[in-house]
Amino acid sequence: MLLRETIQAVLANPISLPRAASEIVRRRQPKWKSSMNSHALVLTGVRRCGKSTLQEQIRRTLKGASVTIHLEDTRLYGLGPEDFATLQSVLDEAHPKAAIYLDEVQEVPEWQRLVRALLDAGRRVCVTGSNASLLGREMGSKLTGRHISHEVYPFSFQEYLEFTGDQASAAGLKNYLMRGGFAAALIAGPDQGRVLLSELLRDVVHRDIVSRHSLRAARPLMTLALHLLAHPGQPLSLQALAKGLALPSVAQTGRLVEYLQDAWLLLALPRFSPSFKQRINSPPKYYAVDTGLAAANSPNPTPDLGRKLENAVMLALRRQGASPAFAAAPHEWECDFVTADLAIQCCARLTPENRQRELRGLMEAARLPAAAKSRPRELLVITMDQEDELTEQGRHIRVIPAWKWLD
Repeated sequence: MLLRETIQAVLANPISLPRAASEIVRRRQPKWKSSMNSHALVLTGVRRCGKSTLQEQIRRTLKGASVTIHLEDTRLYGLGPEDFATLQSVLDEAHPKAAIYLDEVQEVPEWQRLVRALLDAGRRVCVTGSNASLLGREMGSKLTGRHISHEVYPFSFQEYLEFTGDQASAAGLKNYLMRGGFAAALIAGPDQGRVLLSELLRDVVHRDIVSRHSLRAARPLMTLALHLLAHPGQPLSLQALAKGLALPSVAQTGRLVEYLQDAWLLLALPRFSPSFKQRINSPPKYYAVDTGLAAANSPNPTPDLGRKLENAVMLALRRQGASPAFAAAPHEWECDFVTADLAIQCCARLTPENRQRELRGLMEAARLPAAAKSRPRELLVITMDQEDELTEQGRHIRVIPAWKWLD
């Protein structure tokens, strides 16, 4: 149990965080203002992706008094439910009407009780967290109908350009695919940036997974993480992963994959199907939360720009709020991404050798059922630097460079 004086000292002298990104790049803000007095805003994403930066930008945007509490502050170590009443009392005395910003709430047991109490007291509340499953379970138990969730990712391509001053071009796109969107790594430069991204992976694995889930050994988890980061966009069954990586069991492999997703290192892409049973029984594809993170931790000696391009398009669709899936008929055709409005194929370069395969996947995806809408899906082939207009079976297809399409 923390002393009242400790809590007072933390609120009076909060730790300061680096503000380079917040001073340069305006992150995409969620639509929260209409519900800010009754709903907590929950910002979720991988460590160091910019949640605290976005939270600070939101704080500056909104008028009125505010207090930011960084829950990874070592002075708050041990903060728990028994301290919530004291914390609220100190806030009521020193900051009676201030909006409350809580950073990395997963560090505090039963944090949702504190958030609910603050909301009930009429305060605006914004929190950040780095564990998707943990946040989901706890919000469901105490904050049902009282929160708005917003996923935060490392820089998009346009944010990367704004931050680095690089040019919107095929060369700039290649730099982005290899360096990624973590601000600290971009500031450090290419060589030291790769070191920082390797350290980030180890930090997430040990702090957010091994320690949190009391795993006996980190090696199987790290082996799995490195494999999936090095092979984005490949549908792999748990049985194949367990056998190929010599992991102890299929059940354990499934748990480890879930932990990697909870920590936001991996994003799963389901298979498109009108059949719920087929959707849940089909192995998903996995993508890295950042192409630079994948590149820095990949054992592959040469970069696979096609796979990294596909990964970047997946992330862009998620940032846009889409719910993409992949579509395929095994050994016949495949379409990389299908949404309500789009069918997308990604390839570094469209050539006579791969044209038939890529376009067949698009045409098959164009025939897939969709929710009632007024127009058919738009068909895209996204490449590194090609631009063209094609017609296939009477359907218009746009070939567009990723550096023009990515947001």
